[in-house]
Amino acid sequence: MKNKKLINREISWLSFNERVLQEAADQNVPIVERIRFLGIFSNNLDEFFKVRVATIKRMIDVQANSKSETSFRETPKEILNQIQQIVIRQQKKFESTYQELRNELIKERIIIIDEKQLTRKKEEFVNRYFIEQVLPVLTPIMLHNVKDFPNLKDRSIYLAIKMSSNNPKIENEYAIIEVPTERLGRFLLFPIRTRKYLILLDDVIRYGLKIVFSQFHFDHFEAFTIKLTRDAELDIDNDLSKSFLEKIDESVLNRSEGQPVRFVYDEKMSKDLLTYLIHRLNLDEDDNLIPGGRYHNFKDFMKFPNLGKKHLQYEVQPSLDHPRIQPGKSLFEVISEKDLLLHFPYQKFNHYINWLREASMDPKVTSVKTTLYRVANDSAVINALINAALNGKNVTVNIELQARFDEKSNIFWSKRLEEVGAKVTFGIRGLKVHSKLTLISRTENGRTVNYAAIGTGNFHEGTAHVYSDLLLITKDKYISAEVWKVFDFLHNTFKNYSFKYLMVSPNYQRKRLNAMIDTEIANAKKGLPAFIILKVNSLVDTDMIRKLYLANNSGVKIKLIVRGTCSLIPGIQGQSENIEAISIVDKYLEHSRIFVFCNGGDELYFISSADWMTRNIDNRIEVSAPVFDKELQAELRNILDVQLSDNVKSRIIDETQSNHYKKVIGEKLIRSQAELYSYYKKLSEGKN
Repeated sequence: MKNKKLINREISWLSFNERVLQEAADQNVPIVERIRFLGIFSNNLDEFFKVRVATIKRMIDVQANSKSETSFRETPKEILNQIQQIVIRQQKKFESTYQELRNELIKERIIIIDEKQLTRKKEEFVNRYFIEQVLPVLTPIMLHNVKDFPNLKDRSIYLAIKMSSNNPKIENEYAIIEVPTERLGRFLLFPIRTRKYLILLDDVIRYGLKIVFSQFHFDHFEAFTIKLTRDAELDIDNDLSKSFLEKIDESVLNRSEGQPVRFVYDEKMSKDLLTYLIHRLNLDEDDNLIPGGRYHNFKDFMKFPNLGKKHLQYEVQPSLDHPRIQPGKSLFEVISEKDLLLHFPYQKFNHYINWLREASMDPKVTSVKTTLYRVANDSAVINALINAALNGKNVTVNIELQARFDEKSNIFWSKRLEEVGAKVTFGIRGLKVHSKLTLISRTENGRTVNYAAIGTGNFHEGTAHVYSDLLLITKDKYISAEVWKVFDFLHNTFKNYSFKYLMVSPNYQRKRLNAMIDTEIANAKKGLPAFIILKVNSLVDTDMIRKLYLANNSGVKIKLIVRGTCSLIPGIQGQSENIEAISIVDKYLEHSRIFVFCNGGDELYFISSADWMTRNIDNRIEVSAPVFDKELQAELRNILDVQLSDNVKSRIIDETQSNHYKKVIGEKLIRSQAELYSYYKKLSEGKN
């Protein structure tokens, strides 16, 4: 297969982030939500540069030191140039959207002002706040005083300052100040009732520069926001005297010194200051120099205050009770009656937490095992596990120390669990444990019975409010026995297990997926019904894409719901004319993975922790679980059918990467997330 049959994954990811930017520009979205989507777009882009662009730069460095030729159709440097062009174009759209939103806020009597727009009373308020709250935490650095340029922290913004005087004898000076948003927040609200006035912390500091540098004799101060993004890859040393936890801990600390991969600056910055900064930071054109507006680090805008106006944000829809779960009834009893499928955030994540809490006190429960990839800051899941350990249960927790950007938190929780007697393991070196599993063993009628939970998302009550994920909880002896095998493998890696029901990466997932696609190909060739429906976050594995193209050419009908990166190109005659693909970006982050195969009419349903990426299929511990219950299969099919019918928030994925909305004139408007909430609300209300 030639590479022209694929969209480069980085370019496809940027197309996904543009869909996020579309939400910020969509006038049908409430204003505050639009501003928050700007924050999501910015945060996404930060991580993209820290991870993906950093990887490309490493590839460029390897090629620069190697005589070997690349097998890629596009060289890493060409891809990097494309990224820069797209990001600059998106940045312009971002800036124009922000200005539009500021104007929209004015209509709502919410006004963002800067330091040059202060009235006398507002200036008094800002002056007092600056002296009492801001000035004590500022650390200005006079750049002519330092031999080595300050180490700019990732995820922080700085003001690069140029100071000058009317006195020709006083030379210009440069300085730099970190904007302390973590300590003070980004937004300062004025105490005015009739209208809501806001000023950004950046501008509060700009106002106070004459105070900061009062000991000098400068007349003019120019301050421009800059931001440096660094390579987030962990470099783990091979010191055999250190534990894996110690190595990760040290690597996280060293991340602040990662190589620069992006330098964003105010495009109005004076040329002499910009040249000086580029020189002192040892940057060049390969470091993605991105001109931007006056403000950066819009991730802070994810917390933009609503200021009390309900219509400016989405209506808060409370998560619903599952119709089978009732107060006072044991969750073990509910699960024993039949399998339980929870769909977050439509249904309460607390159901899972309550199950853990019940298990922690149940005298029949002997052990609790779980895998944790990311958890909330004040994790109720961890608290339930601690409680189980304190109640004498055998608690085993596999914590993934290399969950990117959550390493510090996971190190903290691993130590906390060990303190109460839980057994903490860190998986297998070289294979991230990304599966979402819980196994609770219980003594019933003199024998051990296992209850298993298998999910598509993290056991994280914070993200469960905004990520759509599925969790299957079952007493099925075949599935629970194989979940037990996964845990035993994690603790005893020398053992080799086979799996009949679960699809487990890295050894069994690809093989089983290929076999099911082959069945569809064979049935299509026989003239039998043959289809595949996939809902994933990313589809980039070239071998799986090749397999789907082969299925297409055999007549298999394929429907894809891919939220993020999709390297497959649908709708190409002779390649993918039987493949349709959409992406949904809306209020909730689409995160669940569902696979459906026609299987000659006896349809097969799976939920999974794995995307169709090489890392998930071959280089991680991932689990896809079959859903056997016919009612639950019907629920999964309803989820997919509703989303495939979405003509409000779905975009068409195609070769152009244009992100056209899927709209059909004259059809009833279907916004899938609203439809699904209504569906689960009816189920919840009908439980009694």
